[in-house]
Amino acid sequence: MELLDRYFKVRKHTEAICSHLQTEDYVVQPVVDVSPPKWHIGHTTWFFETFILKPYFMGYQEYNPEYNYVFNSYYETVGNRVIRTDRGNLSRPTVIEIYRYREYVDDAMTKFLCAEPAADVKELLILGLNHEEQHQELLLTDIKYILGHNPLFPAYNKNYVSPKVEVSNAGFIRLKEGVYEIGYAGNGFCFDNELNRHKVYLNSFEISPNLVTNAEYLEFINADGYHDFRHWHAEGWDWVKSNKIESPLYWHLIDGEWHAYTFHGLEPLRLHEPVCHISYFEAYAYASWKGMRLPTEFEWEAAAPQFAWGKAWEWTESSYLPYPGFFKAGGAIGEYNGKFMVNQKVLRGASEVTSPGHSRITYRNFFQTHLRWQFTGIRLAK
Repeated sequence: MELLDRYFKVRKHTEAICSHLQTEDYVVQPVVDVSPPKWHIGHTTWFFETFILKPYFMGYQEYNPEYNYVFNSYYETVGNRVIRTDRGNLSRPTVIEIYRYREYVDDAMTKFLCAEPAADVKELLILGLNHEEQHQELLLTDIKYILGHNPLFPAYNKNYVSPKVEVSNAGFIRLKEGVYEIGYAGNGFCFDNELNRHKVYLNSFEISPNLVTNAEYLEFINADGYHDFRHWHAEGWDWVKSNKIESPLYWHLIDGEWHAYTFHGLEPLRLHEPVCHISYFEAYAYASWKGMRLPTEFEWEAAAPQFAWGKAWEWTESSYLPYPGFFKAGGAIGEYNGKFMVNQKVLRGASEVTSPGHSRITYRNFFQTHLRWQFTGIRLAK
């Protein structure tokens, strides 16, 4: 029953996140990177139906065969799918129908988990739970983008509590040169991109115990950092000019005062909080302006036991690449991480909307350099 309890705990948390939405909020897709909340609800349900119930629960009747086309995300092995940009164009199935689908699959999973599944199926189920927990973070991120780009700046949840920021008064943390072990070690769950554990050599370096704050980033803006090409990669400079970027996402200059959209709505900028929702381009430019740099993901992991993290994902200077001995599983599950190991940067840590249990020191998040709808911030190194 432990597995069943965990299954429903995860599933109910997803629904709790959506409980603050109105029906109209479920269907919006302002940009390609944002999926409508109703799609998340359907996709996470489709995952259990497709990878657990259909192959392993004898006699299971698929809820609707057409849903495979609607809710498949990027699994080529499983078949064709609606292209990502069109997820917001699906007025049907309705929100009510998708919740019925979710209930149908949950009922079947209850019956399936009455008996202990085989070891390989249990491993797949645990992956599915971690997959839904990843989508819980995506849900909150996408909801913020949807509401934060509504001209009325409506609040998502007035009772939302943002975690407090731990601030260290100590100076930069110094690590000696040497060989460090990187990657997951243990018997618990990890994603395949955290493996295999291996050794890396690091030169001596220093790393900040704190994330860069809004006040510190505002100094970069006031110093005309967005108009000084010297601090930007060529591609980043093109991005700034082409998109007329002047500040982090969700920042608004109103009557000479900076405000930011939060889950409570539009509020005066909180200067002491870590800067958030910035691209890798901006993180790199700020570090250059300060005469420093971003840490590599290996430096970050080696130093992480000595500082607090969890308010925002932290851009690193590392490209998202496989570790030595990385192995892609066969079939659709092998498409989970490996095929994205190109043209992306690694982020480390966790954010304030990261699901519990996803804050491992070895966890490797990854995004393209221009993206900033995620809760992303800066930690400096030198």
